Amino acid sequence: MITLQCIKADKFVNTFISKGNEHLGVMGYTDHGPVHIGLVSHLCREIMTKLGYNMRTAELAGIAGYMHDIGNVVNRNGHSQSGALMAMEILRRLGMEPDEISIICAAIGNHDEGSGHPVNEVAAALILADKSHVHRNRVRNLDVATFDIHDRVNYAVENSRLDINEKNRVITMQLTIDINICPVMEYFEIFLSRMLMCRRAANFLNCEFELIINDARLL
Repeated sequence: MITLQCIKADKFVNTFISKGNEHLGVMGYTDHGPVHIGLVSHLCREIMTKLGYNMRTAELAGIAGYMHDIGNVVNRNGHSQSGALMAMEILRRLGMEPDEISIICAAIGNHDEGSGHPVNEVAAALILADKSHVHRNRVRNLDVATFDIHDRVNYAVENSRLDINEKNRVITMQLTIDINICPVMEYFEIFLSRMLMCRRAANFLNCEFELIINDARLL
């Protein structure tokens, strides 16, 4: 079986992730490198494990989380679809079974809020893990005076956490935001579509989704 460790050791995967992150940096986007994909991969596995899915499904979720942004090496626009096609070829070359490739590619191809849907359990986990990673350490622009709204929103987040309450089937995204940098409503304005996507993903997993910002529940 192809494991997450196999993927982490693959030269093509790591090169595409690294170069894609470089390209996004040139365009002024937040970090999508090793820290981001490592956290997303870990969260994907944790969501599946805590909600009672089998270990192989958790492993596939971890792989999808690690590979989900490889399409950025081609272009930011449509990166989920291009990334899915790239992942399909890489996983086929490594010898993964077609049914498992299908699960991972569907998840990668559906993780972007512009066109994505929680079409399977792994896709739902990837959506929740990816959209919950909002934090000031992802901002690469060091000149506060030139921050755009996305820089401000990310930089304002001092702490972010995704809690999975497996007993009550509740997934909670908790954020602590410096409102002097970004008002809560500005965050909500920018990320509303992402949070609604997270709610759909949680519902797919038979869970409720909660968004709590500065101890106030907004969703």
